[in-house]
Amino acid sequence: MADRGHPAGGLSRGARGAAFILAAALGWSGAAAAAADTGAEVPVGGVLREAPLYGLQLDFRKLSEFRGKPLVINVWASWCGPCIAEMGSLDRLAKKYNGRQFNVIGISTDDYSEKAIDFVVRSRISFDNYLDRNLMLENMLGARSIPLTVLVDARGRVVKKVYGARQWDSREMLELISKSLGVAL
Repeated sequence: MADRGHPAGGLSRGARGAAFILAAALGWSGAAAAAADTGAEVPVGGVLREAPLYGLQLDFRKLSEFRGKPLVINVWASWCGPCIAEMGSLDRLAKKYNGRQFNVIGISTDDYSEKAIDFVVRSRISFDNYLDRNLMLENMLGARSIPLTVLVDARGRVVKKVYGARQWDSREMLELISKSLGVAL
């Protein structure tokens, strides 16, 4: 899962987190200090904590702004082959249901925002995507491997975590979404 373009690309996610903490201790980056405050994973059944969402197109939202409607969160990276493979099906899912029965958002774990932006633009992805700064969402969602898709109910409760690429607009996945989120598709 290493980002080949990142100097710490060969490190595990935990080691990168430790590197950010060390950098903060040495005063290298104010942003790195937030890495120490990323919190524990929210398990299935738990409610997502508040988190900032930094849009790839310079917009900013809070995760809590999505409450009131079920949410499909996909955690991905531009260098991840399985992530790229499932992105078309997520986009078709979003075009059909986004904003109606549920919302679809993407969380890029890319170390460099320009790589994530380039991928979203080239792929013509229609749903909102955000950059995970300081590993906050990655840790909270439990993205030990990607892609990870998290199904969240209207109250912000995690109801399902699906690791690995899927065809999200297939009958099987639509049934999973419908049953998990309690929406008619």
